Amino acid sequence: MKVLGIESTAHTFGVGIVSDSSPYILADARAKYEPEKGGIHPREAAIHHMSAAPDIVLKALKEASLTMRDIDAVAVALGPGLGPCLRVGATVARALALTFNKPLVPVNHAVAHIEVGKLVTDVKDPLVVYLSGGNTIIAAFIDGRYRVFGETLDIALGNLIDVFVREVGLAPPYVVNGVHQIDRCAEKGSRMIKLPYVVKGQDVSFSGLLTASLRAVKSGTPLEDVCYSLREVAYSSIVEVAERGLAHTGKKEVLLVGGVAASKYLREKFEVMVRSRGATLKVVPPKYAVDNGVMIAWTGLLAFKEGITVSPDKAVIRQRWRLDQVDIPWMH
Repeated sequence: MKVLGIESTAHTFGVGIVSDSSPYILADARAKYEPEKGGIHPREAAIHHMSAAPDIVLKALKEASLTMRDIDAVAVALGPGLGPCLRVGATVARALALTFNKPLVPVNHAVAHIEVGKLVTDVKDPLVVYLSGGNTIIAAFIDGRYRVFGETLDIALGNLIDVFVREVGLAPPYVVNGVHQIDRCAEKGSRMIKLPYVVKGQDVSFSGLLTASLRAVKSGTPLEDVCYSLREVAYSSIVEVAERGLAHTGKKEVLLVGGVAASKYLREKFEVMVRSRGATLKVVPPKYAVDNGVMIAWTGLLAFKEGITVSPDKAVIRQRWRLDQVDIPWMH
């Protein structure tokens, strides 16, 4: 069985093709919208995706040495994400499904990050720590769904660090040679300054930390020290709520997914924590930690095998489609 998956929830238009037998990943084509300044502008990103879509679909098929006749189903991320961007992927997926008479499979973007992480790290039943520009979630599979044991109450961890480095003039680009600008800047810092550390039960909050950090820079505190302090406070709060989730669920594996998982400093903190809990840590490789079509294709394959499809006229986007609203019948 072969499934083509389309990802377009934010800055990346990606097309992946996977198989249910080894090698599982047959193609991974993607194009990323890079704003000249500021953050993602949804309309501009959508225009980028519309322009890139035909070439990326053809590139993926060529990489897999397949045609659409060889594809058994088309999967698409219908949420959560940016509305204009999601509409591009949904439109392309509907067109492919209708033109080539293929089943259409709806995929939740957050579920896809978890499932591709499980595929490439070979974990079985982990506590999931999902950290990206739009999401900060601690979750685990229990009774048919990924249950959320903690999340951000305002902005996501990735959004926190992206906005900060942009506002202080360190970005774009946000990542250089695989290292985020916050980590690059923090490496030169040596002094912890007082910043708000907000953990409320199982949840975290970062808006106050962002405001205080920007205020510290404006008041003359060395930028390197602010970067170092912000990073330590933010990462430590995530590790704290993850440890509570691990203790509560009794899981023996922790899986880090999402773009922020690429930080070696975050991984080091998690390694210390999981050792103290007698658990193991797995981190999604950077290539699949960021948004990509492979994760949509793989999750679509799992769902399609369970009979999950949607008619093209019902394939509507859901910008706020939560992880814990999705049934996961392929896990038992």
